[in-house]
Amino acid sequence: MKRLFGTDGIRAVAGEYPLDAPAIHALGKALVGLLREEGLAPDVLIGRDTRESGPWMEAALAGGIREAGGHPMSAGVIPTSAVSYITNKHHFNAGVVISASHNPYHDNGIKIFSSEGRKISDAWEARLEDVVLRAPKHAVRREAVVRTDPAFGAEYAVFLKGALAGVAFPRKLKVALDCANGAASAVAPGVLRELGLEVIAGGCSPDGKNINKACGSLHPHDLARTVVQARADIGIAYDGDADRALWVDETGRILNGDHTLFVLARFMGGRGRLKTTSVVATGMSNMGLENALGNLGLALVRTRVGDKYVLDKMVELGANLGGEQSGHTIFLDECPTGDGILTGLKMLEVMAVEGRSLSGLAEDLREYPQVLLNVPVARKDDFSKIPEVAAAMDRVLAGLAGRGRLEVRYSGTEPVARVMVEGEDLDAIQDFAHAIADAIHRTLG
Repeated sequence: MKRLFGTDGIRAVAGEYPLDAPAIHALGKALVGLLREEGLAPDVLIGRDTRESGPWMEAALAGGIREAGGHPMSAGVIPTSAVSYITNKHHFNAGVVISASHNPYHDNGIKIFSSEGRKISDAWEARLEDVVLRAPKHAVRREAVVRTDPAFGAEYAVFLKGALAGVAFPRKLKVALDCANGAASAVAPGVLRELGLEVIAGGCSPDGKNINKACGSLHPHDLARTVVQARADIGIAYDGDADRALWVDETGRILNGDHTLFVLARFMGGRGRLKTTSVVATGMSNMGLENALGNLGLALVRTRVGDKYVLDKMVELGANLGGEQSGHTIFLDECPTGDGILTGLKMLEVMAVEGRSLSGLAEDLREYPQVLLNVPVARKDDFSKIPEVAAAMDRVLAGLAGRGRLEVRYSGTEPVARVMVEGEDLDAIQDFAHAIADAIHRTLG
């Protein structure tokens, strides 16, 4: 069982093990060793978000890479998906993103991509863990100044603008953005303005500590007010590293990744752009999405939570559209990881081509009531081996009687158990969710 890597890389409080300077340095050395074992040149691209810990973490990582004989290069502050795209395009044999996504500024994380721009496999993560866990934890490590090439960001912007090449807007759409004071702030407003859209940009003043603070995809309510007050056509909320996006329609209603998949699956399917009749999502996606896709003759295929697992299933099926309710959306023809800015451009394309409002595009998706509770835990034991929790889950499944869904899992990035119950009656599923959450709190909290 992996001890450092979760569903989205390593994530912890910056400066504390395993994200202190010695461990990060050891990871850089281990990555070079792994690449050499695989017969690959140790050329590594590094990108980061706007957290105050990003620069020193980059220096520690680059120091380890360089000490092991590798060649680090920095793209500076840039979205996660840009690192994936540039790693593949410029034939780096690994790409590293220093970001904790939607977490507060005092956390940080490290995600690693292969030469194909895909998150590395569980097997590679386990091999890196083995080296890092055996490394001295208090050794003095050298940092390294790494050259930043601003051309990478410019190339990524060109790639994004190409997503709307040839799309004619019947009128100048007004777009309200919330860039979460994160990586999107360096890219998204400029790209949209260069495409001729009217942009109201918020969350674009990062100071190292305000990333995701009462803003971004976890806090879209201020954006909803802005959309209504400014009479915008759409609001787009990114997370800290811009690999996910959520929406606000012109009425102020907040929409999630299930709406994304529905709108785009219908649009792409109607134009022969879907390579299969399958759309990939996770166990968190609403039953309403499954029903709505079924009405279009499409199947929703579910996988584990985590966009890397969505991608694995997409590759297995040959599907080119997949994502998560949380806002990660993967367009495999363009990029093998979630890209919030690209997804926003795709949604704008649908609005332009079909000449419909976002609320109109999403209206055929009828969501079932869904309750999601997060329960802090002290350890992550198997739920089936905890009698009180297992019994509570059995009672809920019996109560749902096949007319709802239950998903209980641990977060891959936080010490939290997530309880999701979905069904026809909101009051009933709230009671069900709290019964399980209480059992977890009593036994694992």
